[in-house]
Amino acid sequence: MFYREGGQIKTTYASDQRIFPIAQDRYIVIAFLALLVVLPPAIGSSYLYEVVLFPILALSLCALGLNILTGYCGQLSFGTGGFMAIGAYSAFKLLVIFPWMNVLVVFALAGLITALFGIVIGLPSLRIKGFYLVVTTLALQFFVEWAIGRIPWIHQYGTSSAGGAHSGEMFGVLVMGPAAPADHRYLLMLFIVSVLTLAAKNLVRGRIGRSWMAIRDMDVAAELIGIRPPATKLLAFAISSFYIGVGGAVYAIIYHGFVDPSAFELFAASFPILFMIIIGGLGSILGTYLGVAFMVVVPVLLRNVFPAIGLDIASHIIRHLEFMLFGGLIIFFLAYEPRGLAGLWQITKEKLRLWPFPH
Repeated sequence: MFYREGGQIKTTYASDQRIFPIAQDRYIVIAFLALLVVLPPAIGSSYLYEVVLFPILALSLCALGLNILTGYCGQLSFGTGGFMAIGAYSAFKLLVIFPWMNVLVVFALAGLITALFGIVIGLPSLRIKGFYLVVTTLALQFFVEWAIGRIPWIHQYGTSSAGGAHSGEMFGVLVMGPAAPADHRYLLMLFIVSVLTLAAKNLVRGRIGRSWMAIRDMDVAAELIGIRPPATKLLAFAISSFYIGVGGAVYAIIYHGFVDPSAFELFAASFPILFMIIIGGLGSILGTYLGVAFMVVVPVLLRNVFPAIGLDIASHIIRHLEFMLFGGLIIFFLAYEPRGLAGLWQITKEKLRLWPFPH
């Protein structure tokens, strides 16, 4: 078969520890990234951008942040929507106060502001865990929703709690705002997601990632071998919140073009993103993207497949079918394949490496 590493001899430690030690993996990733850069701007429609690509890219950052905290460090959180709202409104306020600021700097600062809130919310994790930590993160979610509705300064004293977005340029190219072309916004989102994914991959492969996984598996044993649980947990909360904050800013400012608080509510953001990493695979960066893509693409397929085959099914019934499908898959993966879609992909790779011999 084509997927074999026979003859690929690793002569140095660096070559053995590279992100993709098998050449076929590197070729697949490079080819896939090249397609993402070239294909959508060439043939993509507004429907493809608005319904598929933009949600996948924006929500992937949020899911990646939650997977760092929950999948790698083992700290449960239901406050994803709250962190997204903090990042989105931070970017909105920065654009209002500093309209001349580079958009990448705006997103980075929004992520840092969210990381500060993440450290504060992470402080209870030094003494509590499990269900009690979930309640603490839920408190953040409810507090953020209350603050958005009660503090007019957050949404620039508007008549509603929504905030309008501003146009933004990068190197003289319009990449943000109502007049920005969809392909420009898409390429900016793809660049941000690619850079942050590479950073996350290197983090989880290094000393920090190993410390997170040691805390996740057994925090007492991790402390005995020299890992400091307080610093490790707070770092996980900070980095996770940074990713979620940037994802929330990208989701609101670039994708929607305005900041809508209803997009960050518990059942609109926190629960779906948690389901994404469960279906995709906890503790897997690849699983993060597989889970997000699955939960974004499947509803689109259901809404288009039934009319295509001549079945006139009401939209609310299709919505219920989506809930049933996702609920069933979550139960299946938790019971039979805790590693999610990433685990199934890993099994497939192993079978390809051994084919035609039995596993």
